[in-house]
Amino acid sequence: MQNRKPSRRDFLAAGVTAAALGFAPRAFAGSHDLTALTLSGAAELLRSGAASPVELTQACLKRIERLNPSVNAYITVTAEQALATAREMEAEQQHGQWRGPLHGIPIAIKDNIDTAGVRTTAASELFKDRVPSEDAEVVRRLKNAGAILLGKLNLHEFAYGGTSVVTYFGPVHNPWALDRVAGGSSGGPAAALAADLCFGSLGTDTAGSVRIPASYCSIAGFKPTYGRVSNRGVIPLSWTLDHVGPMTKTVEDAALMLGVVAGFDEQDPTTADTPVADYLRAMKTPVSKLRLGVPRKLFFEGLDLEVEAAVEEALAVLRKLTASMRDVTLPAVPSAAAVWGPEIYAYHAQWIAATPEKYQPQTRMAIQRSAGSKADAYARAVRDVANARREIRKPFAEVDLLITPTMPTPPGTIEQAQASNNGSGRNTSPFDVFGLPTISIPCGFSSLGLPIGLQISGAPWAESTVLALAHAYEQATHWHTRRPKLG
Repeated sequence: MQNRKPSRRDFLAAGVTAAALGFAPRAFAGSHDLTALTLSGAAELLRSGAASPVELTQACLKRIERLNPSVNAYITVTAEQALATAREMEAEQQHGQWRGPLHGIPIAIKDNIDTAGVRTTAASELFKDRVPSEDAEVVRRLKNAGAILLGKLNLHEFAYGGTSVVTYFGPVHNPWALDRVAGGSSGGPAAALAADLCFGSLGTDTAGSVRIPASYCSIAGFKPTYGRVSNRGVIPLSWTLDHVGPMTKTVEDAALMLGVVAGFDEQDPTTADTPVADYLRAMKTPVSKLRLGVPRKLFFEGLDLEVEAAVEEALAVLRKLTASMRDVTLPAVPSAAAVWGPEIYAYHAQWIAATPEKYQPQTRMAIQRSAGSKADAYARAVRDVANARREIRKPFAEVDLLITPTMPTPPGTIEQAQASNNGSGRNTSPFDVFGLPTISIPCGFSSLGLPIGLQISGAPWAESTVLALAHAYEQATHWHTRRPKLG
């Protein structure tokens, strides 16, 4: 009996066992369901032999079947394919083959990222039957690392909005309050993670589309430096501003996923041939010498009082963890809409002219507004972005990281969003323009129990520093351990 491997029942029943194996507290917060594990916790469980890829996949599929009708995070569930891959990963594991921490881990992908043989709709009637023949580069890397694709996740149509209410497949509901928006455009990934319907996901971010839903759903959402992760095989919103990044339950999980998808893609001209760090190791770097900058102008103006209180409390925690904190002023932010408007119109011109009725009315009107874009104005806007990406390096001579609220307010209701199509990217869009690595992590809840997010941004290619501080803050607080109560 001394040499017996722990059974699944043994493992799930004992919190001390979980702690000994290094699992995040969140993994067993009020639930012994396998799906409540973090990605890193699930990987340790697989590594120990206490569970299998098939068991994890079955647990996720069962939970998706039960909860997705109320959350509406998934557009397509690839149950048979997922189970087949799980059996393949299990067979490799039994033969001593281990591809790394994503081996046998069930994940899901935002539905504007191509998946070979699985429809990729961008949440639009226009593409409702579109089935790519090739995987996006990031999907290829995830599959090579042993990840199991559970399906494709709902989003704001063509990623052109911040609520995930405007979608052919119906609004995404926030697991913390089903009448509230999940944020957008990556609302499906954020809701799926908050509801424990997968262990990790990828989103896209052009004006905040990873970080807005991360804030609204109390998860970690990381937009890396522009050029750090390939966009090849992603349905574009703006070639100049689009980023792909991990969305996960914890910072550690984000580091694991980023390590898999980051890196140069010789077929994608937007990627940079810059070395990829060991993000998991870098995440554990001490933060006591870091200098923090707080850009209060714009980012701290007009905040909801509860958001302001939560962020000020977070700043107090960060002061104790780091060397210094000071107010800073950032360079002017050029218009992002002046870039993304002409670029999304260029991509959609053929379809918006031939079949405009296949777009949701809000999306159609937004795209058509850019039909008269002038070449000289667009050229100047792209040049302004390039200049801004150079100028933003200057503040980092005096500070290492920038700290802001992710969103000025908690999530509003779906009914309000349907009436006004609101979804502010005020605090998030500047970091797409600057192209900086930026993460949103949980930092509190409103009196109504609605999530509040904290945003940490670094200099170009400083993903490791961003992750280190985000992880240190996460470990110093308990916000990431809280779970929404679903049926």
